This record gives sequence, C-alpha cells and structure tokens, in this order.
Amino acid sequence: MSEEIEIVLPDGSKQRVEKNTTLLDIKNQLMEEAVVGSIDGELVDLSTPVKNNAELAFYDCASKEGTTAICQLVSLLLQEAVKVHYPEALFAKSHREDQTIWVDLRVKQPLSALILKDLEHHIKKQLKADRSIESATMTVSEAKEVFKDNELKLSALAELDGNQTVFVYSFGNATEFFLEPAALELKTAKYFSLLKVSGAYWQGNPENEMLQRVTGVAFAEKAQLLAHLDYLEESEKRSHQKLGKELDLFMFSEEAPGMPFYLENGLTIRNELQKFLRELQAKYDYKEVKTPLILNQRLWERSGHWDHYKNNMYFTKVVDEDYALKPMNCPGHCLIYKDRKRSYRDLPMRMAEFGQVHRHEFSGALNGLLRVRTFCQDDAHIFVRRNQIEQEIALALKIIDEVYKIFGFEYGVELSTRPDDFMGEIELWDEAEASLGKVLTDLGYKYNINEGDGAFYGPKIDIHIKDALNRSHQCATVQLDFQMPEKFDLTYVDENNQEAQPVMIHRAVFGSLDRFLGILIEHYAGAFPFWLAPKQVALINVAQPHEAGVEELFQEFHAAGIRVEKDLRNEKLGKKIRDAELRKIPYILVIGDKELSEDTFAVRKHGSDTVKQMSKAEFMKLLQQQAQEKNHHYY
Repeated sequence: MSEEIEIVLPDGSKQRVEKNTTLLDIKNQLMEEAVVGSIDGELVDLSTPVKNNAELAFYDCASKEGTTAICQLVSLLLQEAVKVHYPEALFAKSHREDQTIWVDLRVKQPLSALILKDLEHHIKKQLKADRSIESATMTVSEAKEVFKDNELKLSALAELDGNQTVFVYSFGNATEFFLEPAALELKTAKYFSLLKVSGAYWQGNPENEMLQRVTGVAFAEKAQLLAHLDYLEESEKRSHQKLGKELDLFMFSEEAPGMPFYLENGLTIRNELQKFLRELQAKYDYKEVKTPLILNQRLWERSGHWDHYKNNMYFTKVVDEDYALKPMNCPGHCLIYKDRKRSYRDLPMRMAEFGQVHRHEFSGALNGLLRVRTFCQDDAHIFVRRNQIEQEIALALKIIDEVYKIFGFEYGVELSTRPDDFMGEIELWDEAEASLGKVLTDLGYKYNINEGDGAFYGPKIDIHIKDALNRSHQCATVQLDFQMPEKFDLTYVDENNQEAQPVMIHRAVFGSLDRFLGILIEHYAGAFPFWLAPKQVALINVAQPHEAGVEELFQEFHAAGIRVEKDLRNEKLGKKIRDAELRKIPYILVIGDKELSEDTFAVRKHGSDTVKQMSKAEFMKLLQQQAQEKNHHYY
C-alpha cells in the first residue's frame, strides 16, 4: 500500500494524497486554472512532487506569480521558435518587465521584422501540439554545467550565488533558466504577440557586441492582449517623433546625436511654455538669471558633481585649463548668491533660470525629446533660512499644482530618500527628509516613499504626471539641500549679526522643457490647446478673387497677436481644408463673398465637421479669451 501524506489547501481544508503526488495532479482536481503553486510557502512549478505533509497554494494566470510564469513560458517558446529558423542562434538570458518580454540573441544575419509572423505561427502551432516541457530545479553551479557552451547565459549565471536555486526548462532545442517557476501547460501561453525586432548591446553596455532583440507581450486573457495592442496602436499614432516630423516641430541630425534642432513651430510652443512659467514665477517673486554654459572643472569638483556625475559630463580645454559643459545649473546659482554679502532680510531668495544643460546618454538610450543629451531645464534655486524651509516648499508645490492644472494633468507624489552615494551627515539627511514629509502631510498629499532614490546632495519630492494614455512621467521635483551651501561656504548675516548658513531648495516644474514638450505632443496627439498651437487660425480663400480679402484679414489677425496662416494655393477647397486639419490648426476659416461682405465667419474647429457662424468681433473675442484662460477646448 502506497504511503499517504496530509496536505492543507488554501481554504484551510485538509486532504490525504499519495506521497510524491505532483501539484499538477492536485490542481487538476481543485483549481484547474492554476499555473504555478507553492509548497509551505516556497514557489514551485506544477511538476513538483509533494513529499511530506505540507500547506499548498495555487496561483492562476491573473496573479502576479501566474503572470510571471506565463511570460517565462512564452520566452522559452520564443527561443525554441527562433532555433527552428536559426539553429545557430545563441541566446542571452531572457528578460521581462510587467507583461513585456524580450530575448537577446547572437545570430549571423540581421533579423527582419518580417520574421515575427513566422515565429508567431510556429509558436501557435506548438500550442496545439501535445508536447511537454522538461523542467528541473538545480543550483547555479549545476546550471553552469548545463549552459557550459553558452557564454551569454554563463555571464548571467556568474552574477548569482553558486548555491542559489534556479529553475531550468527545455522545449525542443531551447533551454532557459529562471529565478521563478514557469508555467508548464502550453495552452496557458496562447495570448501573446511578438512586437518588434531591434538591436541591443549585450548587457546594455555600448562597449559590448550588438545582439539582436525580439520583443513581445503575454497576457492571461484575450481581452487584455487586445486592449494592449489597441494601446500600442494609439501610442504609435501619438508618437512625438512621428508627429514632430509631420507638424514641423523639431528634427535631429547625425552631426549632433541626441541634440534637438527646433523648427519654427516647435520653438513657438517652447517659447509659449517659457513665457507662461516666466510670468507665473514673476508673480511669486522669482528673479530670473542666466549662467554660463561652460564652467571650470574645479567648480564641479567643489560642488560634488565631479565625484558623483563626471561620467555623464562633457569636457573641453580653454587656455590649458579643464572646463565642463554644465550638466546642472545649481553651482552657477551658488556663485551668484556668493557674489555679495547677504542678510537674513534677503531671504528667501528665489532664483530661476531657463538653463541649457548637457548630460551624456548612451546612444541606445536616446529617445526623441524624451531622452536627449542637451535640454533646457526650468531650474529654480531658493535660498532660505531654516525656519522658512516648509513655507517655501509649500509655495513650490503650489506653483507646480497651478501649472499642471492648466494642462489637465493628474499627478502622484513620491518622497525619495537618501541614496547609497549620499553626501553629508546622516543627521542632516534625516532632518531634510522629515521636513519634506511634514510639508506633504500638512498639505494633505498622499505620497509614496521611494527608498534610496534621492539626489546625492539631498532628498526630493518627485511629481509623476499621468498623460492621456495613463502613462506616468516624472517631471517636477522639489529637492532640499544642506550640502551645496556648505560646499560653497554660503552665508548670510542673521538677526543677531552672526554668520549663518542658508539651506538651498532645488525646484523644477517642467523638469526638462524638451521632455515636457515631447510628453505634451503625445498627450494632446499634436492637437495643442489654442494658446500653445503653433498656428492658431488658418485662412483659406474660396477662389482667386478672394485673395486680397484674405490678405487683409491675415494682417488684421497678425496685428491682434493671433498666430495665423493663409492658404492661397490654386487647389481644390476640400484639399486645403484637409491639409489644415492634418496640421491640427485649431480654427479654419473659409473666406468667400459672404464672409468678406458681411464680416462673418463660418468657423470650423479642428476635429469637427460642424461649422459655426460667428461675427468677426465675436470670433476675435473668443480667441482672446481662450489665449488668456489657457483652456483645453476650442469653442
């Protein structure tokens, strides 16, 4: 008679089963949809036998553990499919982030996106076949023997402790290891899609060889997959790089990789953003300054940037002295503060700059305006007495809130604390973190703690905005800094005529103007609010006799400060209207006999076929109101 053991199920009930019964056999009776399980809290795959009395748990596709298991199964199947088409392919360790998986491989010829359909077809064919996956658990040291002929996977294993347990799976000619168990039933991998082929440096290091990458997604349910593919399609439509080209906003050149060239339309938007923030900052008594692009290396050594940031900086020589393009504006502002004696009555001193900075990024990390090597930072540094810290942080958050409400952004708040490479005394860091936390609590903000992600000189409050596709972007930041004033020996004369050290608050609202513009392009899908639109009104003549009238109106709108364009081409009226629509101009006016004789307009707003009749005076008043209110909607 076979030996029995007692198992405790997730609902607390107990059963007796034969010793060495697998989780797969047990789940088939109890939880058909399970893809992985655990024995006494240890996560395992379903091939694992239960050898002793134990508490069991099972996880379906919708669970965090199940999602990981399905993604890992798809990674294995993808490697097997590639092996069928390219037997010589050598794979690095596969990766996943949320629902996204990617596999890097070494292969003789470049992969084409056309291969994706063939790979998908092969995988789906395997899902219908009655094939099994071989699974095993072993130590890292044992796994190294399995992968002894694969230097790429051996490199990943070398980063792990030799006694650590890994899961090793084989399907066809593909073998992979994971730190967590994979799903074993092929049918659970049916909701996947392969998205793209690209190049990727091995281990993300540009000094290493270029491998080829296949990226895909995997989901538990069909509806989730379809929703994600719709999201990707909408993201592509809103791509700021695509729209930037179509709308003549900006360009890039191989002569300056990662450094945007702004065209007239794009610069118009940037100028409007700067004007908006400049006026708001003036309202709150910020003083605008300008500092040099290039500063002596000894300044960066003094500020601490040399020790913490030099690998991201650009350098040059001037008269045999070493200089650097500034990656940040704060040291320059410290020099301005230090230029003269300061009194406690001068504080708070709110110093602002639209400063162009340069920071090195690997070429593979560059991404349009979202990741560049030079950008304009809407930087502010506020020098305060210690008893002014909380009120000035509150004011900075108030300005950020005012700005983001204009754009219709919802946002979340995060408090980032002391990193491993921090500068200064722990006591000061504790005081700074407590000050930031108190302000957030007093203002009623719900916030998350981001342990260890503060700047090297101080903790910070990071603001994460949500765009129209519910994507999160970290833009605004408020950072408290006790270190920089000490580094630069900044002082003021206090009420007792004694020297005291100010505290420095770093503050950015847009963060990077360039990145913020990229986010706005995608948020609005290129159809900017009236006040930001590069061209706000398009005038289109019906026929040649109306050209003089359109010219006169053009001058009138221009004199009123409206950004207007005219289309007098000898083209069909429908084509000229469609062209204005494609340029996403907020208002289109078709000018014919009636409009010129009666001073009325048939106003067509972007994205609508509806035409609204308005008098000239009424329309001009509408435009002035929308420019002033900065609202999101047209009439």
